[in-house]
Amino acid sequence: MYNATVARLTYRGLLGRRRAFILFGLPALLLAVSVAVRVLVGADDGTASSVLGGFALATMVPLIGVVAGTGAIGPEIDDGSVVYLLSKPVKRPTIIFTKLIVAIAVTVAFSAVPTLVAGFILNGNSQQIAVAYAAAAAVASVAYSAVFLLLGTVTRHAVVAGLVYALVWESLFGSLVPGARTLSVQQWSLALAQRIGAEGAVSSEVGLPLALVLLAGVTVAATWFAGRKLRSLTLAGEE
Repeated sequence: MYNATVARLTYRGLLGRRRAFILFGLPALLLAVSVAVRVLVGADDGTASSVLGGFALATMVPLIGVVAGTGAIGPEIDDGSVVYLLSKPVKRPTIIFTKLIVAIAVTVAFSAVPTLVAGFILNGNSQQIAVAYAAAAAVASVAYSAVFLLLGTVTRHAVVAGLVYALVWESLFGSLVPGARTLSVQQWSLALAQRIGAEGAVSSEVGLPLALVLLAGVTVAATWFAGRKLRSLTLAGEE
């Protein structure tokens, strides 16, 4: 289910000059903000939770997910090079699964790891806040990667659609509209953070068992539909 050649090509495409600017820029901004907040405010648990929840989890993680998820396959579909890839003796599910693994690895590396470091900078992991938000960023990275990989296979405007979802639904409606919170990857991941953090340090609108089921369900469903779409692209390319 994993092809090293496909993975290497995908990594090379994701870490190209244009995408690397965003992938490195957002974590650098988070760390810079964290240092400034620590210097100006000191070690404060409430402030740390606000920065990690409001910027890292609500904004940085989905944006990096958009870059990694759509970038794993979208450009190949746009320029037609995916037909060359599909002509090779590699199973379609293997291609999708490999690209998903790469997208997850990149998203976790550029979101969960900086979130953990930022948490230690902000309050030294008091009340397990740094670990809690880093774990939330990691599980959210899996779901985001699958969803945005699917978008990359179904539309040529995957980046725009991903940004609308990340910035409008997750950051705006997911934070302000109570009913929308239960359909938010952010809230599902916060359920895990709530369990890891000290009592009252992190809150979520969704219980942990339901959140884990929804995260797994969305990831599996998005990956399956992406594979189905890739099969149709194969037929179109052959015709």
